[in-house]
Amino acid sequence: MTAVVVTEATRPSEGGPVGEPKFRSDGIGLRVGAAVVWLSLIVLAPLAAIAWQATGGGWQAFRLAVTSHAALESFRVTLTISAGVTVVNLVFGLLIAWVLVRDDFPGKRFVDVIIDLPFALPTIVASLVMLALYGPASPVHLHLQHTAWGVGLALAFVTLPFVVRAVQPVLLEIDRDVEEAAASLGASGVTILRTVVLPSLLPALLTGAGLAFSRAIGEFGSVVLIGGAVPGKTEVSSQWIRTLIENDDRTGAAAISIVLLGISFLVLLALRAVGARVTRRQERSA
Repeated sequence: MTAVVVTEATRPSEGGPVGEPKFRSDGIGLRVGAAVVWLSLIVLAPLAAIAWQATGGGWQAFRLAVTSHAALESFRVTLTISAGVTVVNLVFGLLIAWVLVRDDFPGKRFVDVIIDLPFALPTIVASLVMLALYGPASPVHLHLQHTAWGVGLALAFVTLPFVVRAVQPVLLEIDRDVEEAAASLGASGVTILRTVVLPSLLPALLTGAGLAFSRAIGEFGSVVLIGGAVPGKTEVSSQWIRTLIENDDRTGAAAISIVLLGISFLVLLALRAVGARVTRRQERSA
């Protein structure tokens, strides 16, 4: 009979098979607690405060604030322009990400840095830039001040990076062998893009679209000068909120803010759910 010597190296641990390190939970509670506290202070507490202020006058006051003619017009302008800008940025954001990942050209690094400029640039500066380029003294002879097109260009400027930066890393990880195999079988470039590339990019595109749309419906600084807050034409909801605050109607301003927050949350939630479903379907078919 052979004797078996059990040593510290061969003895099974409580954390798993032999040789596998035991899972340590030291400090997890502290880290989770710190994260929850910080999230509560920065996000949850302000949201709770504005929700409390919005309902301070009762449900009737909330309903009147969000269904007034001026509020509904601001919602219409905001959602219409934001949706259009999001669709445009989906197309051109994908194109720019594709060029930055798949093509080599002089100045590529410079272009890659420029994409992040709207993140760092104060939004009021963006409005000044738009006013200088498309205002009454436009050097390109294109006057877009106080027009929906001017508001759309300003929103496109500040939201484009969300789509590009969401798509770019996923595009980098796509296996080129599948595309080459499809091309060798006679598939055209459009067919490869539609059947191979876009399905892999869809979750990232949806994420970028959700972030861009949510940013657009809450944007203020970049549209304040080029838009001019013309009621029913260029006055977005954020500008209507400012008007309510200037008129000392903080409850109404909070009510409009809650509606915008709710729309952003629902859009992000829906797009994340669709993206997760697409990802699971791709994993099952792989």
